Amino acid sequence: MIHYAITDPIYYTQETLTFTLKLENVLLDNRVDFICYRDKENNNYETMAEIFIKEVARFSHTKALLHSKVDLAHSLGAYGVHLPSSSFSEIAKAKAFGLYVVVSTHSEEEALHAQKLGADVVTFSPIYTTPNKGNPRGLDALKQIVDKITINVVALGGITTQKQLQDVEKTGAFGFASIRYFI
Repeated sequence: MIHYAITDPIYYTQETLTFTLKLENVLLDNRVDFICYRDKENNNYETMAEIFIKEVARFSHTKALLHSKVDLAHSLGAYGVHLPSSSFSEIAKAKAFGLYVVVSTHSEEEALHAQKLGADVVTFSPIYTTPNKGNPRGLDALKQIVDKITINVVALGGITTQKQLQDVEKTGAFGFASIRYFI
């Protein structure tokens, strides 16, 4: 089961040295297969993304993704991009660049649509209660998505404990994604 860390400015920072140290600690202290730089409000996103890509490259087992920024992910040599459910139209462009494409989904319809458009992976969320993300979908809904689509499904949302990881793994999900688990 893959481990997918997602950054959040609440736990990271826009100050470069502190960001680099926190990122390094996450990568050293955890098994992280994928990590996504996500900061929707940073006016200095491009510079921080470049630092992020260079820092993650030091860890050969971890693949770097950028959130939403297809052109930037391509120009910086990121492994891929994580698109929100509002950006299905960007899937073809990202694939044309050779990027690995993860798409956030919250329903069976969205997951099927992302699959049809060529996404490599979908996240399905929220599985558990998580701040500001609405009612959790739960493990049964995750299992239904895993059984319904042919591309990989990553559980996302509120996953903070080893017990939750074990329960997610039982659904057959490809992996899990989290912000707080890796902090």
